[in-house]
Amino acid sequence: MAIRHGLLALLDEGPAYGYQLKAAFEERTGGTWPLNIGQVYTTLARAERDGLVAQLDVAADGRVVYEITDAGRHEVARWFASPVRRDAPARDELTIKLAVAVTAPGVDVKALVQTQRSETMRTLQALTRLKIDAADRPDPESDTAWHLVLERLIFDAEAEARWLDHVEARLLRAAASTTSDRTPAPDGTDRANQGSAR
Repeated sequence: MAIRHGLLALLDEGPAYGYQLKAAFEERTGGTWPLNIGQVYTTLARAERDGLVAQLDVAADGRVVYEITDAGRHEVARWFASPVRRDAPARDELTIKLAVAVTAPGVDVKALVQTQRSETMRTLQALTRLKIDAADRPDPESDTAWHLVLERLIFDAEAEARWLDHVEARLLRAAASTTSDRTPAPDGTDRANQGSAR
């Protein structure tokens, strides 16, 4: 729903056609989430069906100019006033990969973590360079949205690096626990068997 509401919020600033909305959305988000023009027009068609936007004009070149309706303005106001709920966690490929890898035979999970850590650090460095470069941009007011998106991506990469550290530490503890369970007790019996015999 974020794309729909984002487009409605842009239309609340004034009428526009699909390509203008696509460009404005991508500019505000620093191109982080590029939109397919088909997706924009499909979203506008559904919003029109739901009474949130209306066609204002059709240009000579066939471009349809949309404007927001009162119902659309109400929907934008409700969106801005409501928190973003996280009832269902988003599917995250890295989390799924690691969850499957720790139980899959023959997977070098430590190497997987190291490979991902390298990629995460590369991403973090690239984002940090972007932030440094963005500080020199001429229009700080219009760059506020871009800075917010960029900083969120940096925080996400930092959190991922910390989580990978946690994963590695947890795997080391699990490996140490497994090793100590298999170490013979001083009387020569297997500690793992002792635990199960109790």
